[in-house]
Amino acid sequence: MSTGSGGGFQDPPAEVLAEAAAAFGLLATPARLHIVWALAQGESDVTGLAERVGGTLPSVSQHLTKLKLAGLVRSRREGRRQVYLVDDPDVVTVVRLMVGQLAERAGHSARTPVRLRELGA
Repeated sequence: MSTGSGGGFQDPPAEVLAEAAAAFGLLATPARLHIVWALAQGESDVTGLAERVGGTLPSVSQHLTKLKLAGLVRSRREGRRQVYLVDDPDVVTVVRLMVGQLAERAGHSARTPVRLRELGA
């Protein structure tokens, strides 16, 4: 590992960079980012998420499956419902920081809901 000139931080191993790039790649679509944003505010089932983000049930379900396989969200069963949540505080922090900063720069409140259809997704 080499040490950069930026305050003594060491470069992460290639495997870690590849894993981070894959995680960011999954969040690179407005639909998945919106789902993770919504789940960062609290857990929800697929119906509630579809209503909140303005997506169809099959579409939101497919996005959740990909996010779950990547380990970015998890689910638990509540009777007949499957409830989804983001249980990694670091993922929640990164998403809240990025979306919050961009919303602030654009003069919007990050709390104002934006539907997927409005984002062209």
